[in-house]
Amino acid sequence: MAEPASVTFTPSAAPTVAIIGAGLSGLACAHRLAQQGVNVQLFDKARGPGGRMSSKQRPSATLDLGAQAFTVRDARFASKVADWQAAGCVAMWPVHSYQASASGWQTHDDGQVRYCGAPRMSAITRHLADGLNAFPHAALLLETTITALESTPQGWQLRDANGKQYGHFDHVVISAPPPQAKALLADWEPTLSAACDACPQRGCWAAWAIFESPLPPLPGVDAGWQSLHAHHPALRLVSRNHTKPGRDAQPESLSLLAQLDWSDAHIEETLEAAAQQLLDAFIATLPRDTPLPTLVELGAHRWRYAQPASAGSQSFLYSERGLSLCGDSFRGSRIEDAWLSGDELAEALLGRSV
Repeated sequence: MAEPASVTFTPSAAPTVAIIGAGLSGLACAHRLAQQGVNVQLFDKARGPGGRMSSKQRPSATLDLGAQAFTVRDARFASKVADWQAAGCVAMWPVHSYQASASGWQTHDDGQVRYCGAPRMSAITRHLADGLNAFPHAALLLETTITALESTPQGWQLRDANGKQYGHFDHVVISAPPPQAKALLADWEPTLSAACDACPQRGCWAAWAIFESPLPPLPGVDAGWQSLHAHHPALRLVSRNHTKPGRDAQPESLSLLAQLDWSDAHIEETLEAAAQQLLDAFIATLPRDTPLPTLVELGAHRWRYAQPASAGSQSFLYSERGLSLCGDSFRGSRIEDAWLSGDELAEALLGRSV
C-alpha cells in the first residue's frame, strides 16, 4: 500500500471525493485526503459534526449521550490523541470509576487509561471540522441529508432531501451506519450492499438526569466518583457529566446508558418511559433509601444504530466503481476503530490515486 505522502495532488488537478457522514471516521478520512491535496466535500444531516460523539446542550448542562470516553491501543491513534491533547480538546477521564452489583459499589479499574473530549466529546470532531477550514479545497456541508446517488459519465452526483444536486465526484465515501449506507448503495453496488446486510446493528437508549444539587455521599465511595459500570438488566453505564474537564460549573448531570439487550427489547419505548426506567435502574444501584436531590430535567435519546452486533473483519470496503464504506461498523465499536477506519480508507484511496 502506497504511503500517503507519495501521492500529493495540486487542488486544480486533484480528484474530487464526497464523504457522507461527519462522524469521526468521515472526518478522519476527509482530513487525510485534504492534507494530500484531494478536493473533499463532507456532508452531514445534523446541525454539527460528531455522530455518536455529539453532545446535547441543555439550558443548565452539557451532556454526552453517545460515547462517554475512549481508550488508546494503536500507535497511530496514540499520536493523534497526543495532538488533540496539545490542542486542548482531549483530557484524561475518568480517574474515579466504580462498579455496582448486588454486593454494592466497588472501585473499577481494568488497567486502561481513558480520555474524553474537553469540554465535551464533540470538541474532538469540532476541532477536526475546524481544521478542514485550513484547506481551501475542503468543505463541510451540515444540515444536508443526502438521499440518493446517481452515476453519470462525468462521475457521481449526490442529491439531498430538497432535490439539490452536488457533484460530479470521482469517488464517494459513505461513513453512515450500514442500514443508511445500504439505502444509498443498493441500486449501484450489490457487493457493498450485501456487506451492509452482513453488519447488523444494535440500538441503545441513553437518558439524562439533571439535579438541582449534588448527589449525596455514599458509604465507602469517593465523593467525586465520575463513572459507574452497573450490573443491572437495564442500565450499563452512568457518567457524571459535571465531573468532566471544563464542566465543573454545571449542576449534577448524569448520562445513563442502557444495556444493549434491554435497548433492543425496548427500542420502540417512548422517550419519557425509557428515561424513567433508566433513572429507576440507577436508583436501584444506590443503597436503600438514599435521598435524591430535586430533579430538574429528565430526558432520553434513542440511538437506532449504536454499534455493530459483532466486530468487523475489515477496516473499510472499496469498490472499483468509485464507492467505499468506512466506520466503526466494519472495524470495531471503539472510537479508536472509527478513526482508524476512516484514516486507513483515505490511505488506501491515496495509494490508488483515488
